[in-house]
Amino acid sequence: MFLIDDQALLAMMREDVPYGDLTTRSLSFGAVRGHIVMAARDSMALCGVEEAARMFELLGCAVDVAAPSGTARAPGELILGAAGPAEALFAGWKVAQTLMEWASGVASSARAIVGAARAVESGVVVACTRKAVPGTRAMAFKAVAAGGATIHRAGLSDTVLVFPEHRAFAAGCLKGQLKRLRAACPEKSLVVEVTGHDEALQAAEWGADVVQLEKFAPEAVARVAEALAGSAVTLAAAGGIHPSNAAAYAGAGAQVLVTSAPYHAKPADVAVTLTPA
Repeated sequence: MFLIDDQALLAMMREDVPYGDLTTRSLSFGAVRGHIVMAARDSMALCGVEEAARMFELLGCAVDVAAPSGTARAPGELILGAAGPAEALFAGWKVAQTLMEWASGVASSARAIVGAARAVESGVVVACTRKAVPGTRAMAFKAVAAGGATIHRAGLSDTVLVFPEHRAFAAGCLKGQLKRLRAACPEKSLVVEVTGHDEALQAAEWGADVVQLEKFAPEAVARVAEALAGSAVTLAAAGGIHPSNAAAYAGAGAQVLVTSAPYHAKPADVAVTLTPA
């Protein structure tokens, strides 16, 4: 469960309606009852439904959710409906719609990568990085999970991932660095990012649990996978992975596909109908 609290949702709405809706107030229909219906305009994997619904609830509306986050929706299928004063419906309309469109776009992209990869290798894992737009990470992580992907690392504090830049700063060679990391973080897996074939084999030999192949072509991934066949090392491919090439990387032997592509996906299209009751 991903918890986006009421304060965060209120802040999103306050940004859009800091002093009320000038148009609605000036036309004097704020108290008129109405209802809003949100539906999928295109095929999509939903996300942000619970947050959109909660926004309308915080504004005093009654809400009916037709499909939760993670659900696939076909064009025209209902997502949610809400009823209440026009002032509340207009205040929540665009914020709720925009949040759901963006999050559903991320979820749909993640689902496309997962689907492409698992069509070739059912056990492959698609892991999305922490490179979401700053300030959106909680919703971005919920969206990739809704699309069937997992989270590569939530932040610098929760996993050990040794980049070439770390190795340049740390004393000694990678072998010694991994030994120190194993002693300091005995309960953590040690992930090492590499940029070349020989470096990948060395990392595996010296104790890496996961070797992350940065910007390797699928053919290069296959050569590393062949060289390490039978070892306990997990191979992760990272850099430039998207729906069009995910199958090639899965077929090459990468057990984990690390990607940031969903965060740059086009938003899904949510149709809105807002009418008087």
